[in-house]
Amino acid sequence: MMRVLILGGTGDAAELAARVATIQGLEAITSLAGRTRKPSVPLGDLRVGGFGGVAGLASYMRVMQIDLLIDATHPFATQISFNAADAATEVGVPRLMLIRPPWEKVSGDRWIEVDSVEAAAASVANQAQQVFLTVGRQELAAFAHLEKIWFLMRMIDPPTDDALVPPGMILCDRGPFTLNNERQILIHNNIDTIVSKNSGGDATNPKIIAARELNLKVVMVNRPAIPPGEQVTDVDGALAWLFDKLHNC
Repeated sequence: MMRVLILGGTGDAAELAARVATIQGLEAITSLAGRTRKPSVPLGDLRVGGFGGVAGLASYMRVMQIDLLIDATHPFATQISFNAADAATEVGVPRLMLIRPPWEKVSGDRWIEVDSVEAAAASVANQAQQVFLTVGRQELAAFAHLEKIWFLMRMIDPPTDDALVPPGMILCDRGPFTLNNERQILIHNNIDTIVSKNSGGDATNPKIIAARELNLKVVMVNRPAIPPGEQVTDVDGALAWLFDKLHNC
């Protein structure tokens, strides 16, 4: 029996865990950071919470006798990805990154591409009135000083009571979202600009399509750098990697 640790938090990670559960000779443990109060629980064994940096993750892999590591975290969760790279090297465990492709700008898109959430806040200042903000509750403080803009802020969990929050309305919801749903949100709230991280994937892409249809600006936060290593772009690719390791180790 080989044991794979899946660093999760994405729909791809949950799908991977479900499919691994059907493979004889392979056991999966999914780890979630614990930042979402009611996460979608994947099939198989689950742990929730941080590891305590590189040393903690390396220790966990040794104690749990992890044979393989798949980093299927969010494209913007770079700290855990770098920790995973260092810990896997320290322990000598093969590591794979499952990274869905970013969205690509197409004809009709009015993207303003920036490299940070702070740059996104600077971009909308004095250039927007009604903003659909979809960067997550932990990034709200970067926009809190923009008092002349109204924000519709969508996130999975509400912000804490002491969080700095820009003016507007909070909408707690979890994808996947439909194109019709996103179109109605944009129209009903008179949105003129969307602020989004380039997360990629299908679950939240409809807002980008709706913005294109309605000729709205999208301030798109580009992805940060990730550590080097083997990569695949979908669950099938991750399974192929697992099967290769399973039959050749």
